[in-house]
Amino acid sequence: MRYIIVLLFLLPFNNLFSQQADIKKEKWHWNNSKVKQDTVAGYCQVLKIDNVLYISGAVATEITPEGITSLYDDLKTSLASFGATFENVVKENLYTTDIDEMKKLNHFRKKFYQNDFPAATWIQVQRLYMPTAKLEVELIAHLPKKGKEMSH
Repeated sequence: MRYIIVLLFLLPFNNLFSQQADIKKEKWHWNNSKVKQDTVAGYCQVLKIDNVLYISGAVATEITPEGITSLYDDLKTSLASFGATFENVVKENLYTTDIDEMKKLNHFRKKFYQNDFPAATWIQVQRLYMPTAKLEVELIAHLPKKGKEMSH
Protein backbone atom coordinates (compact mmCIF):
# COMPACT_ATOMS: atom_id res chain seq x y z
CA MET A 1 0.00 0.00 0.00
CA ARG A 2 2.84 2.39 0.85
CA TYR A 3 4.33 1.88 -2.64
CA ILE A 4 1.03 2.70 -4.32
CA ILE A 5 0.78 5.97 -2.38
CA VAL A 6 4.35 6.90 -3.36
CA LEU A 7 3.61 6.10 -7.02
CA LEU A 8 0.43 8.15 -6.96
CA PHE A 9 2.39 11.04 -5.42
CA LEU A 10 5.08 10.86 -8.13
CA LEU A 11 2.67 10.52 -11.06
CA PRO A 12 2.12 14.30 -11.50
CA PHE A 13 5.90 14.79 -11.68
CA ASN A 14 6.21 12.38 -14.60
CA ASN A 15 5.49 15.20 -17.07
CA LEU A 16 8.31 17.29 -15.58
CA PHE A 17 10.84 14.61 -16.42
CA SER A 18 9.40 13.65 -19.82
CA GLN A 19 9.43 17.28 -21.02
CA GLN A 20 13.23 17.24 -20.98
CA ALA A 21 13.14 15.10 -24.13
CA ASP A 22 10.84 17.64 -25.79
CA ILE A 23 13.43 20.44 -25.81
CA LYS A 24 13.89 21.69 -29.36
CA LYS A 25 17.59 22.21 -30.02
CA GLU A 26 18.86 24.03 -33.09
CA LYS A 27 22.57 23.92 -33.81
CA TRP A 28 25.15 25.73 -35.92
CA HIS A 29 28.77 24.77 -36.33
CA TRP A 30 31.44 26.48 -38.46
CA ASN A 31 30.52 25.80 -42.09
CA ASN A 32 29.11 22.39 -41.21
CA SER A 33 25.52 22.56 -42.44
CA LYS A 34 25.13 18.78 -42.52
CA VAL A 35 26.19 17.59 -39.05
CA LYS A 36 26.06 20.99 -37.25
CA GLN A 37 28.44 19.82 -34.53
CA ASP A 38 31.98 18.58 -33.96
CA THR A 39 31.76 14.86 -33.29
CA VAL A 40 35.48 14.50 -32.46
CA ALA A 41 35.57 16.85 -29.45
CA GLY A 42 31.80 16.55 -28.94
CA TYR A 43 30.35 20.06 -29.10
CA CYS A 44 28.55 22.52 -31.37
CA GLN A 45 29.53 26.17 -31.74
CA VAL A 46 26.02 27.55 -31.21
CA LEU A 47 23.08 25.84 -29.54
CA LYS A 48 19.70 27.59 -29.67
CA ILE A 49 16.92 26.66 -27.27
CA ASP A 50 13.79 28.82 -27.44
CA ASN A 51 15.14 32.38 -27.75
CA VAL A 52 18.50 31.71 -26.03
CA LEU A 53 21.83 31.15 -27.78
CA TYR A 54 24.58 29.27 -25.97
CA ILE A 55 27.84 30.02 -27.78
CA SER A 56 30.87 27.81 -27.25
CA GLY A 57 34.22 29.41 -26.69
CA ALA A 58 36.07 31.07 -29.54
CA VAL A 59 39.84 31.08 -29.08
CA ALA A 60 42.90 33.20 -29.73
CA THR A 61 46.45 31.91 -29.64
CA GLU A 62 47.85 35.35 -28.78
CA ILE A 63 46.63 38.07 -26.46
CA THR A 64 47.29 40.86 -28.92
CA PRO A 65 45.04 43.45 -30.57
CA GLU A 66 44.84 41.18 -33.65
CA GLY A 67 44.16 38.04 -31.60
CA ILE A 68 41.41 39.68 -29.54
CA THR A 69 39.79 41.25 -32.61
CA SER A 70 39.87 37.96 -34.51
CA LEU A 71 38.31 36.10 -31.58
CA TYR A 72 35.47 38.63 -31.25
CA ASP A 73 34.94 38.56 -35.03
CA ASP A 74 34.48 34.78 -34.69
CA LEU A 75 31.93 35.37 -31.92
CA LYS A 76 30.21 37.92 -34.17
CA THR A 77 29.89 35.17 -36.82
CA SER A 78 28.50 32.77 -34.21
CA LEU A 79 25.92 35.33 -33.10
CA ALA A 80 24.96 36.08 -36.71
CA SER A 81 24.24 32.38 -37.35
CA PHE A 82 20.86 32.98 -35.66
CA GLY A 83 20.48 36.69 -36.50
CA ALA A 84 21.94 38.09 -33.27
CA THR A 85 24.55 40.76 -32.57
CA PHE A 86 26.54 41.78 -29.50
CA GLU A 87 23.45 43.77 -28.45
CA ASN A 88 21.82 40.41 -27.65
CA VAL A 89 24.65 39.18 -25.39
CA VAL A 90 23.66 38.94 -21.73
CA LYS A 91 26.59 36.91 -20.33
CA GLU A 92 30.24 36.56 -21.23
CA ASN A 93 32.75 34.13 -19.72
CA LEU A 94 36.37 34.90 -20.54
CA TYR A 95 39.18 32.44 -19.80
CA THR A 96 42.80 33.45 -20.27
CA THR A 97 46.28 32.28 -19.39
CA ASP A 98 47.33 35.91 -18.75
CA ILE A 99 44.64 38.08 -17.19
CA ASP A 100 46.98 41.07 -16.71
CA GLU A 101 47.73 41.23 -20.44
CA MET A 102 44.02 40.89 -21.25
CA LYS A 103 43.18 43.74 -18.86
CA LYS A 104 45.70 45.98 -20.67
CA LEU A 105 44.06 45.21 -24.04
CA ASN A 106 40.44 45.19 -22.84
CA HIS A 107 39.55 48.21 -25.01
CA PHE A 108 39.76 45.94 -28.11
CA ARG A 109 37.06 43.72 -26.55
CA LYS A 110 34.92 46.61 -25.33
CA LYS A 111 34.50 48.15 -28.81
CA PHE A 112 32.37 45.14 -29.86
CA TYR A 113 29.83 45.95 -27.13
CA GLN A 114 29.58 49.67 -27.92
CA ASN A 115 29.15 50.60 -24.24
CA ASP A 116 26.32 48.05 -23.68
CA PHE A 117 28.25 45.50 -21.63
CA PRO A 118 26.89 42.11 -20.53
CA ALA A 119 27.34 40.40 -17.19
CA ALA A 120 30.87 39.02 -17.37
CA THR A 121 33.26 36.71 -15.57
CA TRP A 122 37.00 36.68 -16.25
CA ILE A 123 39.10 33.76 -15.07
CA GLN A 124 42.81 33.09 -15.39
CA VAL A 125 43.57 29.43 -16.10
CA GLN A 126 46.74 27.43 -16.43
CA ARG A 127 45.75 25.95 -19.79
CA LEU A 128 42.85 25.80 -22.24
CA TYR A 129 41.53 22.85 -24.30
CA MET A 130 43.57 23.88 -27.33
CA PRO A 131 47.20 23.79 -26.04
CA THR A 132 48.28 26.89 -28.01
CA ALA A 133 45.23 28.97 -26.97
CA LYS A 134 45.78 31.86 -24.58
CA LEU A 135 42.24 33.26 -24.60
CA GLU A 136 38.78 31.69 -24.87
CA VAL A 137 35.43 33.47 -24.66
CA GLU A 138 31.94 31.97 -24.48
CA LEU A 139 28.64 33.83 -24.63
CA ILE A 140 24.96 33.57 -23.81
CA ALA A 141 22.64 35.72 -25.91
CA HIS A 142 18.88 36.25 -25.90
CA LEU A 143 16.91 36.78 -29.07
CA PRO A 144 13.68 38.77 -28.96
CA LYS A 145 10.61 36.64 -28.29
CA LYS A 146 8.45 35.98 -31.32
CA GLY A 147 6.42 38.98 -32.32
CA LYS A 148 9.11 41.44 -31.27
CA GLU A 149 11.62 42.74 -33.80
CA MET A 150 15.36 42.81 -33.19
CA SER A 151 16.98 46.20 -32.96
CA HIS A 152 20.04 46.68 -35.15
